[in-house]
Amino acid sequence: MSALLDTANKLAIHELLSRAAYALDEREVDMLAACFAVDAMFTMRIGGGDLVGPFESRDGIMALMTGAMAEQTDKRRHVVSNIFFPTADEPGEGLPVVSNLTLLATENGAISLLSAGVYHDRVVQRDGQWTLLRRHLDLDKSY
Repeated sequence: MSALLDTANKLAIHELLSRAAYALDEREVDMLAACFAVDAMFTMRIGGGDLVGPFESRDGIMALMTGAMAEQTDKRRHVVSNIFFPTADEPGEGLPVVSNLTLLATENGAISLLSAGVYHDRVVQRDGQWTLLRRHLDLDKSY
């Protein structure tokens, strides 16, 4: 399926991933919510441990995200890079997208690397907009 994806759609998906990271970092809750499909699902695994989630629906994911934001005392930067569209596709709705995450934090004037990981996403285009339908994050270590 990704071989059929044109450059404009690939760019729109890149922007979706960047917008989601920016919105999370800047606590732009409405922008972040718009990045997820209404029926989205999010899971994560930290350092090879147990699966966390699933967090189901946009509302469930946003409850997780806003709860995490409320606990943070630092300024986070989710840097998304190495975005690609795997050619081997598993059955299911949506287009697979893989990207790297580098998670930085600034607190008391010091910048530190909190963690790194890999996003395994499935995105869908509905009503002309690309959104995250499934997101799984494998983090290398806890943050």
